[in-house]
Amino acid sequence: MLPERTCKELCNDPHLFVDGISHHDLHQGKLGNCWFVAACSCLALRETLWKKVIPEWKKQEWDPKRPHRYAGIFHFQFWCLGDWVDVVIDDRLPSIDGNLIYCHSNVKNEFWSALLEKAYAKLAGTYEALDGGSTADAIVDFTGAVAESMDLSDGKYKVNISEQTKLFEVLLKVYKRGGLICCYLKAASPRDMEAVTPLGLVKGHAYSVTDIKKVSLGEKTLCFGKTSKLFMIRMRNPWGKREWRGAWNDESEEWRKVSKSEKGKLGLTVRDDGEFWMTFEDWCNNFTNVDVCRMINTSCLSRHKTWEKGEARGKWTNNVDALLNRSGGCFNNKIHL
Repeated sequence: MLPERTCKELCNDPHLFVDGISHHDLHQGKLGNCWFVAACSCLALRETLWKKVIPEWKKQEWDPKRPHRYAGIFHFQFWCLGDWVDVVIDDRLPSIDGNLIYCHSNVKNEFWSALLEKAYAKLAGTYEALDGGSTADAIVDFTGAVAESMDLSDGKYKVNISEQTKLFEVLLKVYKRGGLICCYLKAASPRDMEAVTPLGLVKGHAYSVTDIKKVSLGEKTLCFGKTSKLFMIRMRNPWGKREWRGAWNDESEEWRKVSKSEKGKLGLTVRDDGEFWMTFEDWCNNFTNVDVCRMINTSCLSRHKTWEKGEARGKWTNNVDALLNRSGGCFNNKIHL
């Protein structure tokens, strides 16, 4: 059994959050749960969502002025079988030589990610149960979203620019509406797991999508108001390091085509923090699977709801897009509820 230490034993000034919450806070440890950490990175992007998973976080935060009120207990919420389930844990975390061995923050005295992982492990049964899993399942457990898994490996999106454009518009719309997106690069065999491609991507590994943009190339002038647009997507490796080395990597010369103000809007940083931009075309050509999670109102799905007899009136349509817009879901048989 692994040794455990309380947060207070691991550092002198523990906090749930240090300078707020960020998707950069998460670093995968020695557990093979990149899928979980990628889902957490997506969760951290949406304040309304993580506040549901970490309820009343201010009350759960350490208060140095009232140390007697601290009981070493934290609670988290997960969407499980049609209802929000409260999971209570203590603050004892697996560690070796005073360092956390599983998911941890890049700041030593910040513990929200490690505590969230422990709560999710309790829900699953053990930490070992998190060794391998589905990013879509984790996001559904965090949010109650409707998840759709899409296969990019059949070549449809690799050569057909029209299909690429359609997919980009779909993902951009999902992202703008508060949805969460993760992707995966399938390994050819178990021996190929975590092998690194010549362009720096890790096989058998999940990545979180942290932004999707149409990036303007060149400077706008008074005479020429329009600039060309490039479809771009930003990814994050749960390891917090090892980035894409192809076109448009952090130090790529291609960024000279983008104005300084546009770079500022994109939040471009030149450091090995696991986050990187790449063109959507390169993304389609390198990744094999994507999980698209659309947000819905979970209060409508509670198992405590009752059905009332009623009547619906309106014009029938067989237009799939129209039906999707009305129902808030889709008819893909890979949806996870």
